[in-house]
Amino acid sequence: MPSARRNMFAKILLSATSLLLAHLLHFLCSLMQFIPGFKNYLPSPSKEQIPCHRPRGLQCISPLVQSVEETPEPIPAKIKGHIPKWINGNLLRNGPGKFEFGNDKFNHWFDGMALLHQFQLAHGTVTYRSRFLQSSSYLRNSQHSRIVASEFGTLAMPDPCKSLFGRFLSRFEPPQPSDNCNVNYVLYKGDYYVSSENICMHKVDPETLETKEKVWKDFHKSDPWGSSALTENLWHLQVDWSKFIAVNGATAHPHYESDGTTYNMGNSYGKHGSSYNIIRVPPQESGHGDTLEGAKVLCSIPPRDRAKPSYYHSFGMTENYIIFIEQPLKLNLLQIITSKLRGKAIYDGISWEPQHNTYFHVVNKHTGEVLPGSWCSQPFITFHQINAFEERGCVVLDLCCQDQGSSLALYTLQNLRRSGEGLDQVYASVPRSFPRRFVLPLDVDSDTPVGKNLNPLPYTQAKAVKGADGKIWCTHENLHPEGFEQVGGLEFPQINYAGYNGRRYRFFYGCGFGHLLGDSLIKVDVDTKNFKMWQEEGCYPSEPVFVPVPNATAEDSGVILSVVVSPAENQSAFLLVLDAETFQELGRAEVGVPMPYGFHGIFSAH
Repeated sequence: MPSARRNMFAKILLSATSLLLAHLLHFLCSLMQFIPGFKNYLPSPSKEQIPCHRPRGLQCISPLVQSVEETPEPIPAKIKGHIPKWINGNLLRNGPGKFEFGNDKFNHWFDGMALLHQFQLAHGTVTYRSRFLQSSSYLRNSQHSRIVASEFGTLAMPDPCKSLFGRFLSRFEPPQPSDNCNVNYVLYKGDYYVSSENICMHKVDPETLETKEKVWKDFHKSDPWGSSALTENLWHLQVDWSKFIAVNGATAHPHYESDGTTYNMGNSYGKHGSSYNIIRVPPQESGHGDTLEGAKVLCSIPPRDRAKPSYYHSFGMTENYIIFIEQPLKLNLLQIITSKLRGKAIYDGISWEPQHNTYFHVVNKHTGEVLPGSWCSQPFITFHQINAFEERGCVVLDLCCQDQGSSLALYTLQNLRRSGEGLDQVYASVPRSFPRRFVLPLDVDSDTPVGKNLNPLPYTQAKAVKGADGKIWCTHENLHPEGFEQVGGLEFPQINYAGYNGRRYRFFYGCGFGHLLGDSLIKVDVDTKNFKMWQEEGCYPSEPVFVPVPNATAEDSGVILSVVVSPAENQSAFLLVLDAETFQELGRAEVGVPMPYGFHGIFSAH
């Protein structure tokens, strides 16, 4: 028998044997439970595993991840109930809004072109408008009527007009970072920017949603990207982080001080490998420009593996410290750099490696000193931190956590557009995110006893125990009651940021994920772990944004703003306004234009 056929036969035999053994083991375990006393010796399920709620017959949400047209001129919304007259300002939202150019289609939800939304509230009235960000990615794709700029989950194909040899050579060009800033709005020195996690941001006008820093240029020859001759091309000056400090990008979730100082994190890549960097951008001051002039890298933290640094989406901040979570969701730099050569998208270079633990790094944000302690936990990933604060020599850190790292790969457009059993299966495979609390004791040295719980705080059951190797092993406390998995977990957490970020607090708000997109709004009391919920059939609310009542004294005195969309043709999108204390609806502002589900946003008060 030829060797190839022998190998194939061996593989088939091995697979069949493994399947037979698995069924036999399952049968024996089931049988042994009926033998008196024997089930005491059977392995019990892990207490850390949270059973996932797996509903059947989920509603198809494909219309919420389809391309829409922009609405550049404000249109009035239809008010139902009442919108409090004291709310005056703009709810600014960001997210993907265009998923194809010509016959080319994006693969991943994160790839869609940035569509900027504005709900303007004034004296009880609401108007809506939207504009596509005029990024170079959007302009180039539009000009060529195909995808020419690669994104997170989509590799742009070589120009079909090039020669065969030219298309071959283009595979060896390094991947260029996208300026499709579709994740969030951020503030630096009082100016509004839209950001993803790449090296470039765009400054935008919060009143008109126009991309600022416009420059008109005449071209009578090829543009810098090798496109066809253009007689008039609109360029936008990107704000490039690397022109101010030595980083290759920054998160879309910075933290803010009351004086306008902004903190962020970004990676840098050099000949010695990668580094995590803590960034400080000063408030607007005379002598400094109005972009990122004066920005400073406070400190650099070496990854545990410089060739495979961790992916991170946000970080924590207290009054005195920055807390960075180094998690085993790894960026394989070699795979990412060679992605174009290998014909793969960028996200192919991101891998979940649960053989590694999750580590916490604590940095003094005033001096840049990295505290010498080593805090770790079982492997988990977090995309969004809830809050962090200091008490009795400890940092208390609250996060939304997942025990598996597969969610990024599962949010493809193909999966989101499924229906029926296929959609149910995708949802069942997505890891759930749950709110958890960690306590990091800071005053630890060689004299600290081994094996003792170092958490002195009576109101939390989180544990921190020093091991023989000197590391502090941290075990979380759940910030939710039993049965919380029925709401699908929680993501997109928000708090009363202006009043309570970096301070001990009581309430946070988020989206319940009983579907692949948020399908409820939830308010959690971290002291009692009780929660309140808003939900309406067929409706998918966005990240809740807290707006405080002027001169409020209570933490939850204010409103929650959320943009609610529906896949049903007869259901209008609307801005929902909830009383943050009671979590009861005050009113809604309906808008008669299609609107996709988005990511993040902020409220800009007038």
